[in-house]
Amino acid sequence: MKTSLIISIYKNVPFLKMVLDALQHQTYQDFEIVISEDGEDEKVGDFIASYPFQQSYQHLTQTDLGWRKNKALNNAVRAAKGEWLILIDGDCILHPRFIEFHCKMASEKAILAGKRVKLSQTSTQKYTLNPKILSRFNYYLVTHFWKAGRYLEEAFFFDNKGLLKCIPTARKMSQLKGCNMSFSKEAIYAINGFDEDYTLPAIGEDIDLLWRFQGVGYQIQSVRNMAVMYHLHHPESWTSQELNKLKMQEKRSNNTYVCTNGIQKL
Repeated sequence: MKTSLIISIYKNVPFLKMVLDALQHQTYQDFEIVISEDGEDEKVGDFIASYPFQQSYQHLTQTDLGWRKNKALNNAVRAAKGEWLILIDGDCILHPRFIEFHCKMASEKAILAGKRVKLSQTSTQKYTLNPKILSRFNYYLVTHFWKAGRYLEEAFFFDNKGLLKCIPTARKMSQLKGCNMSFSKEAIYAINGFDEDYTLPAIGEDIDLLWRFQGVGYQIQSVRNMAVMYHLHHPESWTSQELNKLKMQEKRSNNTYVCTNGIQKL
């Protein structure tokens, strides 16, 4: 099954380099990379043009007119050559078996959902100075748990066919995280993609998707502790989510599972 890894980015070249470098250690390598940039930063373009990719890749840009991640993601969905789409953010380092398990767990009606470890500033600096630590990063997190970050329980990898398979099997997901999810291209087209009515961060790129997927017959399935990822620390600039919540509530009350302002303009 052809797979596309869609990486959402905005300007941060050092983080993007770390994300791409970590991809070289993936146990499953049959995927294309689609870099979905919500802007057209010259430094990003120069870096990507000179980066020694091992996989085929696409770099998609759009005019920077403020937060338009959903539009950028719809562009990436259209361009992706894969049947199965894995979505991450450009500030997330992947465990070496991340893509392997998103592909292993893929099924026709499944929407795969994972979580992330939120690294502290100290852990992020540790990784930045020595990216080769990836293979033993969980050991570092456990032995420095008091300063390593948040949600460290998400760092532990368990094979769902191994002796401790009961652990990932028991850990369910009730919502999507836009930085760690995957689904078929057919599934995202079934709801007409990401709703571009959302022009502020949060909700529109993940929470809004789930009820729409479920409304057309898809079900969430957890890949916690199988598709492990590490979120690099950086200052967060969250705006209020109230406007997006109200927008989603209105759409849910109308059962608008297929958005009108998505991949196609209906």
